[in-house]
Amino acid sequence: MKRFLRYSLIIIFGLLPVVVMRGASASEVTDSLYKMLDEVDVVATKYDTDFRGAAVSGTVVNQSRSERLGLVDIKGLSEIVPNFYIPDYGSRITSTIYVRGIGARMDQPAVGLTVDNVSIINKDAYDFDVADIASMEMLRGPQSTLFGRNTMTGLINIRTLSPFDFTGWRGLVELGPNNLFRFNLGWYHRFHHRSGLAIVGSFYRNGGMFKNVYNDLPVDREVNGNIRVKFNWNPTDRVGITNTLTTSILRQGGYAYEQVKTGEINYNDTCFYNRFILNDGLTVNHKIGDLTLISVTTLQHINDNMTLDQDFLPLPYFTLTQKKKETSVTEDIMIKGAALNGDYKWLAGIYGFYRHCRMDAPVTFKDYGIEALIEANRNKVNPYFPIKWDERQFVLGSNFKLPSGGVALYHESQYKLRDLSFRLGLRLDYENMKMRYLNNCQTSYTIYNNPSGVLPLPENAPVYREVPVDLKESGNLSHGYLMFTPKLSVVYHLPTLSLSNLYLSIGEGFKAGGYNTQMFSDVLQQKLMEYMGLGGKYDVDDIVSYKPEKSWNYEVGAHLNFFNSKLKTDVSLFYIDCLDQQLTVFPEGETTGRLMTNAGRTRSFGGEVSITSTPFSGFSVIASYGYTNARFVKYINGSENYKGKRLPYAPSNTLFAEADYQINCSTDGLKFVDVSVNFSGVGDIYWNESNTLRQKFYGLLGATASYNSPRWSVEIYAKNLTKTKYYTFYFMSMGNEFRQKGAPLQFGIVLRAKF
Repeated sequence: MKRFLRYSLIIIFGLLPVVVMRGASASEVTDSLYKMLDEVDVVATKYDTDFRGAAVSGTVVNQSRSERLGLVDIKGLSEIVPNFYIPDYGSRITSTIYVRGIGARMDQPAVGLTVDNVSIINKDAYDFDVADIASMEMLRGPQSTLFGRNTMTGLINIRTLSPFDFTGWRGLVELGPNNLFRFNLGWYHRFHHRSGLAIVGSFYRNGGMFKNVYNDLPVDREVNGNIRVKFNWNPTDRVGITNTLTTSILRQGGYAYEQVKTGEINYNDTCFYNRFILNDGLTVNHKIGDLTLISVTTLQHINDNMTLDQDFLPLPYFTLTQKKKETSVTEDIMIKGAALNGDYKWLAGIYGFYRHCRMDAPVTFKDYGIEALIEANRNKVNPYFPIKWDERQFVLGSNFKLPSGGVALYHESQYKLRDLSFRLGLRLDYENMKMRYLNNCQTSYTIYNNPSGVLPLPENAPVYREVPVDLKESGNLSHGYLMFTPKLSVVYHLPTLSLSNLYLSIGEGFKAGGYNTQMFSDVLQQKLMEYMGLGGKYDVDDIVSYKPEKSWNYEVGAHLNFFNSKLKTDVSLFYIDCLDQQLTVFPEGETTGRLMTNAGRTRSFGGEVSITSTPFSGFSVIASYGYTNARFVKYINGSENYKGKRLPYAPSNTLFAEADYQINCSTDGLKFVDVSVNFSGVGDIYWNESNTLRQKFYGLLGATASYNSPRWSVEIYAKNLTKTKYYTFYFMSMGNEFRQKGAPLQFGIVLRAKF
C-alpha cells in the first residue's frame, strides 16, 4: 500500500504540468532564473551543471579550492561535504562510503562515481589519486533515475583539466613527513581551435605512519603512479568528441590494525594490496537540429591482489589472498530535446553493461591455526581417538567466475510554469548475475588410539587410521531482478529573492544485489568438520546470494542568495526509508563466518546546511554542517533484536568550516598571498549494532599559506595541528578487538609551476 501511494503521488504531480500547460504562455515563464537539462557538452551529459537551481543538495569544489585543500581523491572530498563520510582505514580496496547514514563496508557501494564521464562500476577502484582536477561535485540523494545501480544515496563526479581549459605545462612537487613525495607533470597542447591533447603523469610515495612491532617496519607504506591521456576534438560546431584513457598502478601495505588491549600493531604475516587499473571513456555528442544525441562508451579493467594476515596476531593462524581480474564494458546512449519555446525539456536513454570477473580467494591454514582451531576443537569432543594433521599447512581453495550484465531504459521530463519547475524521471533496470564456483581442499590427517583420553597426545601413541581429505564442490548459480525507480521534484523560484528557490523531491534508489564469495571458505570449513564428525552443513543456495537494497528519499530544501550573492545558503531536510537492507550477519551454526543478507530495514532523517560568504574582497568563509539520525527499524541477527539502535559506522554529525584571506600584491614577481584556516569534525560513530562502543565527536584543525605568482606558487600546509587522537575503524576477530588510529600531525610543502 505504501509503495502504491508513493507511485500515485509521483504520477499525479508528474502529470500536473501537462494539465495546466495549455494555460501558460512562454512570456509568463521566468527562463532567466537557472538552467536545467542544459545544452549537452562533454563535461556533464546528464545532470544539471547549476545545482543551486535544481531540486538537489549538491556541493561543488572548483580547481582553486581543491588545490588549496590538497584534494586528490574522494576521501579528501568527504572531509568538506555535509553528511558524506569515507573513513581512512585498511587499504585503498576498502572504499567504504556513508551518505546520510546509508552505506556498507562490503560489496556494493551506495554512491556512484564518474571521472570524465567514465562511470566506475567496481568500488574496489574508487580510491585512486587524480592529478589536475578541474572540479569535484557531490550530489546527495538518489540519482538512480539517470545513473542506475549503486547511486541510491548520491553521485560523485570528477572532471579533469582539458587542453581547452589550459595549454602548456603544469608541474607539482609535494614533500612531507614519513618520506612523503608527490610529483605531477602534465602537458596540454591545442593543435588548433578544434582539437587538443593532454598527457598527465603522477607519482606518489608514502613511507608510512604506523609500525608493526613484530618486525619494526611500517605497515602502511605506499607507492602509486598514474597516467592520463585526454583527447578533445570538435570536428564541427555540432559535434564534440572526448576520449580519456587512464592507467594506475598501486603497491600498498595498509591494514594498520592495532589490538585494543595492547595498543600495538603486531602481526606476523605480510599484508598488502596491489592493483592495476585501466579505464577508457569515449564521449560523443552530436546536435541534430533541436536535438542532441550523446553516446558514452567505457572500458574498465582491474587486476588486483589483496593478501591479509587474517587474524592480525603474531601467531601463524591463517592468511587470506583475493586475486581478481575484472573487465567491464558499458554503453550509454541518450537523446535530449526541447519544445514549447524551451519550457518543456526532456531526456531519454538506454544503458547497458557487461562485467566479467575471475577471482581466486584461497585461505591458508597454518600451524597454530590448525592446532588451535581444528585439532583442539575436534579432540575435546573425542579425546580417545584424537587427530593430528599430517602437514602443518593446507589451503582451502575458492575459484570463481562472476559474469553479470544489465540493460536500462530511462527518461526525464522538465516543465516550467511561471515560478514553478516540475521534473519527473522514470527508469527501468534489468540485471542478471551468474556465478560459477569451484572449491577444493587436498590434505590429510591421522587418527590415533589414545585409551587414556589424556591430552596432549603421547608421542608414541599408536596410529588408528590415516584419513585423506579430497574436497571438491562446484556449481553454477544465476539470478536476475527488475528494478523500477521513479523520481519527482518541484522547484519554486522565489520572485522576491533573486536566484533563490524552494524545492521538494521524492525519489527511489537501489543498490545492486550480489554473491557472498567470502562465505565459501566457511563452506569448505564446515565440510571439513563433517569429515571429523563435527559441525553442520551450509545450504549454498541460501547463503550465497543477496537481493538489491532499495530506499525512498523524501527531501525539502532551499537555495538562497542574499546581498547580491555575497551570502549563499543551502538548507535541506531529508527522510530515508531503506528496504531490504543489506547487512552483515552471522549465519546459523558454530562458525566465525559472515555473510551479506537482506535482513533489515532502517530509517534515516536529518538535515544539512551550507553557507558561502564573501563579505569583502579577498575574504571568504565557507561552512557546512550535516546531522543524521539513522536507526534500525527491523534487524534481528538471530540472537538479538537491534530495533531502535543507531547504524554502526555512520557518523551522526559532520562539520567543516574554512576561512580564506587573499592579499593582493603590487610587486612584479608576486601576484597574491593566500592564508587559509580550516576545521573538520566527525562523530559520534558507533562501532557495533548494540551501540556499546563508539568514537566520540572529534575535530581536526588545518591551515595553509601560499605565495603565488602568475607562473608559480609555494604552499605550506599543516593537518591535525591540535594532535587530536581518534580512531577510524573498529572490528572484532576471533574474540579479539582491533582498531585503526587516525592520521597524526602532518605538514608539508607544495610547489606548483605553469610554463
